[in-house]
Amino acid sequence: MNIIIVGAGEIGTHIARSLAAENHAIVVIEADEEVAQYLNSQIDARVMVADGTAISSLIEAGISDCDLFLSLTSDNNNNIVSASVAKRLGAKKSIARVHPGVQRDSLFLDFGEHFGVDYLFSSERLAAVELAKYVRNPESAMVEEIAQGYVEIQQVYVSEKSKFSNKPLSAIDFPVRVRVGAITRGKETIVPSADEFLMPGDLVTLCGEPSKLHETIMRMQNRSVKDEKSNIVIFGGGEYGFSLAQSLESWNCRIRIFEVDAERCEELSDLLTNVTILNADATSIAEMKEELIGEADFFIAVTDVDEDNVMTCLQAHSLGTKYCLPLIHRADYADAMTGFGEKLGILAAVSPREATRKDLSRFITSDRFHLIHKLEGVELIESSVSENSSIVDKMVKEIQWPEDCVLVAHLHGSRSEVPAAEDIIAKEDSLYALVKPKAKRAFLKLVAP
Repeated sequence: MNIIIVGAGEIGTHIARSLAAENHAIVVIEADEEVAQYLNSQIDARVMVADGTAISSLIEAGISDCDLFLSLTSDNNNNIVSASVAKRLGAKKSIARVHPGVQRDSLFLDFGEHFGVDYLFSSERLAAVELAKYVRNPESAMVEEIAQGYVEIQQVYVSEKSKFSNKPLSAIDFPVRVRVGAITRGKETIVPSADEFLMPGDLVTLCGEPSKLHETIMRMQNRSVKDEKSNIVIFGGGEYGFSLAQSLESWNCRIRIFEVDAERCEELSDLLTNVTILNADATSIAEMKEELIGEADFFIAVTDVDEDNVMTCLQAHSLGTKYCLPLIHRADYADAMTGFGEKLGILAAVSPREATRKDLSRFITSDRFHLIHKLEGVELIESSVSENSSIVDKMVKEIQWPEDCVLVAHLHGSRSEVPAAEDIIAKEDSLYALVKPKAKRAFLKLVAP
């Protein structure tokens, strides 16, 4: 693919290195000459010292032949402007990194649609979604966040005492937009119809909005939601900590944020109504003991300093905290920590750079689909609806979907959810589906012929 990247900061450099290693044709535009020269010596790509918002720079970079345009600087306005201009100049797909506040404001205005940008994302929010996944499901068989974390895919076993056992799916009162995508029974995997029964011991693949999905899983395993109130401590009240607390605030949990900046504590107190804000430093073992960190279920360190995040997690574990999660900005360090962290009491380490790369990877393919996850007997894939598809402007219930195929998510602009029967499919929407290998061709023929 021909890919143009604006911005060679932490996120841009990580993405550029990853794409260059995959032999894509990369052009990086960076305004800082020193940063540009360093990147040029590190990767096999063309690096330009230029303004990524300037039309002349974009034309020189080859915008008319660009398959994917990524604006990844730390400046909201620059990213949105450059991505918008790039789209108008001929980029097939245009993506901009934004501040988490812009995504929160998308409830009132779809900025992507307004500025003609195909996709807006926040690396802070993506990292928060990844961290929240582990908080909600620390011991799950499999969890996958899709559609910017608005939809979750999770596998769970049906308890013998579950009220769902020995019932057809049509007789079970699932919450709205919660769906059974697959059932694994022994060595057989079934993509179910409404008449399929759930049996004790079945491994069920469920999809839905995270809080509704959690409620369903509690019922499926005959557990009480009220009995499970997690005690969560977050170290760091910056954008990562705030985004994480906000995503967990409606959850059945007690949240405390440690923040060393008193002024930021006041801001957080105004923004978060169900979270306790403490003007304290978790690098102090005395303050950790005073706040009874050892009694917490989760200790999550999300400051800007990787060393502080790791060391405070180790301290929390030594005090008795059950699960510890550090934010690690360097992706290679995060991989190492995830691999060996269990011995140190660390459940997982999350990298904003890697969370961003994972989220954007679905755009970086010349195939008609992106493979997100391979499960036993089925694949979770994503595909964009092409303009010449026969399903454009039709309701989900009007479409004859292939057998052994279940839609699990529908991404339309900034709105993402499990599709309902009356939802309308538009061109360039992203559809996520669980399909058996034999049904994949038929699904793609329908969505992206």
